[in-house]
Amino acid sequence: MEKGERIFVAGGGMIGQALLRRLRENGFTALLSEGTAGLELADQGAVLEFFTKERPAYVLLTSVKVGGILANSNFPADFIYTNIQSQTNVIHAAWRSGVKKLLFLGSSCIYPRECPQPMKEAYLLTGRLEPTSEPYAIAKIAGIRMCQSYRRQYGADFIVAVPADVYGPGDDFDPETGHVLPALLSRMHHAKMKNEPEVTIWGTGAPRREALHVDDLAAACLFLMERYSELEMINVGGGRDTAISEMAQAVKEATGYRGKIIYDKSRPDGMPRKLLDSSRLEKLGWRPSIGLTEGIKQTYHWYKENLAK
Repeated sequence: MEKGERIFVAGGGMIGQALLRRLRENGFTALLSEGTAGLELADQGAVLEFFTKERPAYVLLTSVKVGGILANSNFPADFIYTNIQSQTNVIHAAWRSGVKKLLFLGSSCIYPRECPQPMKEAYLLTGRLEPTSEPYAIAKIAGIRMCQSYRRQYGADFIVAVPADVYGPGDDFDPETGHVLPALLSRMHHAKMKNEPEVTIWGTGAPRREALHVDDLAAACLFLMERYSELEMINVGGGRDTAISEMAQAVKEATGYRGKIIYDKSRPDGMPRKLLDSSRLEKLGWRPSIGLTEGIKQTYHWYKENLAK
């Protein structure tokens, strides 16, 4: 990417903010975001007008609406509509306006619930999805196929990256809507402050998750924009996963919470395991640099400085 050309980061939140930080750190100055533009990505007319007027050369397209098991269960219509509508508008407008390159971010929930581990890119659509995240996963799969279709039919340089579960500064720490790791951080912090004797976690604690720090993901995205241009999507992870129970223990140590962790086995676990096979990305020369223990500590520090009450 040329540092003087316009780059549009579509989708705000944690990943969008991390991408903007990384771009600035690397000397990119002509940065656009829906926040600064006052843009509603679900508004097709507004998105087309934005691309026609601003003419970004590159697009980094993240999720518009994300959340954990509870949020996905409570708001399935919001997850499927908002993400499909927004990503469709951006991808089509990017093609119509002649964007040089677009990166679309998928999600590890696109893989089958009973997927062989680690999950290779070729396993997409080889089995049934996890019911608790199906609407969001379907939206992501639609975006993946759309990018691939525009590459096939029009020769558009649209690529797809599928990250592991992302966490870090700027995450959603609300226990009602956030993913497991940030929700655990906020819940254990409040339990510590209120001197509560125990914290209850949904499920058995046995499912395994691969966690990727958002700053590592941002670095991987810029790496792929420079080094990758293929039809097939590519996984972004570090090749290691952790049981929810082990993750909870690491959060407990980082927050200094001294109470008990209770597992509510009547609640759903979600997918049994989500470990990506990121060997293709590793062969290109990229691996994450932030370990889980260090990343949890960094994230908790950010949380205390910015959100904790």
